[in-house]
Amino acid sequence: MRSLPTLLAAVAAAVLLPVAAPAAGVERAATIRTAPYVDITRESPTLPEIAQATGQKHFTLAFVLGSSAGCDPQWGGQIPLTEPRIVDQVTRLREMGGDVIVASGGALGPYLERSCRTADELLAAYRKTLDAVGANHLDIDVEASIPHDVVNEALARLQAERGTEISYTLRVQSDDTGLDPYSYQVLQSAAAHGVDVLVNPMTMEFGSSKPWGDAVIAAAESTLGQMRQIWPGLSDAELKARLGVTPMIGRNFNGKVFDQSHARQLVDWAAANRIGLLSFWSAGRDNGRCPGGPVAPDCSSIAQSDYEFTRIFGAFAG
Repeated sequence: MRSLPTLLAAVAAAVLLPVAAPAAGVERAATIRTAPYVDITRESPTLPEIAQATGQKHFTLAFVLGSSAGCDPQWGGQIPLTEPRIVDQVTRLREMGGDVIVASGGALGPYLERSCRTADELLAAYRKTLDAVGANHLDIDVEASIPHDVVNEALARLQAERGTEISYTLRVQSDDTGLDPYSYQVLQSAAAHGVDVLVNPMTMEFGSSKPWGDAVIAAAESTLGQMRQIWPGLSDAELKARLGVTPMIGRNFNGKVFDQSHARQLVDWAAANRIGLLSFWSAGRDNGRCPGGPVAPDCSSIAQSDYEFTRIFGAFAG
């Protein structure tokens, strides 16, 4: 997820290409409807701690990257996938009835998707990543260019052999336009390769003159409009089931603040539209230890109670 504003300058709109509909016969895991991101490279808070405090039992683990050795997936590019501190957390969470989505990419490199040079190498890296924590949900967080055709070839093969649930978390350019042109191109490639994806706009750090809660929802609705162009054969209900929304709680780098009232507004909209997933960045920031301060990795920079956003978003999974 973004640690700096990374909005692209407006460029020419992507050319519409003929694309396939999402692959048939892949059953989406309906049990994961809310999955806050957790920076799993940090030692606290742990997944079981959050689950015990809030009842939230599904999380998105960030981030798997390439390492100094190249196409070698590691947490944050430095921590082995089988690190006991992390694996034990996931095991304990599963014992509580939970599950995880594994996310690759993010704001920092090196991207696994660039470190692995071929679809075969990337497919093997994705298998290794999922096997390390026994997951079958994979999120590709794209905040830099990737060899998207190679990536989507690997994802299509992964999904065909395992039925893996795949999401793309992508940059928003503005609330009126939705995803930026490059992110749109990534989805065109996914559709052309027959990958069944959940589209998860990062509703943060974009420009808008609207109240921020309205802007987040408008960006999601604009993304839905782009999805209609890419998958014209799907109904609105089918498209909404393939839509996620991920804001950044508290203070954003663009000066906007996503507060508790905005969270409730988004949860109500998500429930009314029966979208597929709600998430946010991040559970480790979900506390009020630094109200009024700058953006920080371990607090929301606004006044709030501990895990207040986790509890609000948890209503969507109920």
